[in-house]
Amino acid sequence: MLNDLDERIVHALAEDARRSYADIGSMVGLSAPAVKRRVDRLRAEGAITGFTVRVDPKALGWATEGFIEIYCSRNTSPEAIERGLKRYPEIASASTVTGEADAIVQVFASDMRHFERVLERIAGEPFVERTKSVLVLSPLLRRFTSGAPA
Repeated sequence: MLNDLDERIVHALAEDARRSYADIGSMVGLSAPAVKRRVDRLRAEGAITGFTVRVDPKALGWATEGFIEIYCSRNTSPEAIERGLKRYPEIASASTVTGEADAIVQVFASDMRHFERVLERIAGEPFVERTKSVLVLSPLLRRFTSGAPA
């Protein structure tokens, strides 16, 4: 479990992983070496699993976004769903969910036809009984940070 100071450090890194330890230190009231020690500890403990870059999908030509609810045949395990979906580069995220659907996936595609092809391929997976999809008109809020804002 992270304490308040660790959460503030993680939040600062989630906003900008290229932020310097000195910059983070000035935000949280620690020296740069103290921040580095905490970040190293958080990595060693598995609280921080890595650092990455966020790319706007539109910059890569993926202008269409949608969500697909997946309704699976009985006794389909989450592992089987994951195995079936991980080969789709268009899937940005996939989760099992409560409610009627068994899983939901976030899909980015170059255009409507591309989205339709992905939807058809997912619907054709042997474990899928049916799908239900929605397209995103305007993303209103996206957060990539962790923990409570500092």
